[in-house]
Amino acid sequence: MTVPLVLACGALASDLRAVLDQLGVQSEVEVRYLPAPLHNRPERIVPAIEEQLRDIGDRPVLLGYADCGTGGHLDAFLERSAEQGVTVTRLPGSHCYEFFAGAERFAEMHEAEPGTFYLTDFLAKHFDALIWQGLGLDRHPQLLETYFGNYVRVVLISQSEDETVVESARRAARLLGLEFEHAHVGRVHFADAVAVGLPRRIR
Repeated sequence: MTVPLVLACGALASDLRAVLDQLGVQSEVEVRYLPAPLHNRPERIVPAIEEQLRDIGDRPVLLGYADCGTGGHLDAFLERSAEQGVTVTRLPGSHCYEFFAGAERFAEMHEAEPGTFYLTDFLAKHFDALIWQGLGLDRHPQLLETYFGNYVRVVLISQSEDETVVESARRAARLLGLEFEHAHVGRVHFADAVAVGLPRRIR
């Protein structure tokens, strides 16, 4: 039997393991992760995915990515894969904030305040490495206004109920000079998205 491949952003590792266990399919798929810092260089996401999928044959693939800033290039890759007879499915939406919160709730948050910088549990935990240092703000604090001058608030879209994650997100908001809000969303919408993307025979 051909084992489906789940190829995901490293930022989803903890949540994806939890959801695959919840769905009871952890042992029925192969899971690989790409580096989370690709968040900061979305133009590299599709080439990295293509490299991983170069010799997978006809295995079905679920990508643990939304569009993630690729500007439609990921969907174009999916179309090319389909033309070559390879079934590659991605998670719905424009980014992880949307598939974690659900499209409707995320739209409500965005409409309420477009100037929002969102954090997931992973991004809150790794804020220093991925954002503060990743964007060079530790070395060039003058860039803070350039990157975040149009933002009003930070919203933590949390999957767990870990208070240390909330405190990390509060600290991030203070560093950015923005208001802080917390929206606990859990993993319900994410689990639904993963379940839909998996091949029917193992759901």
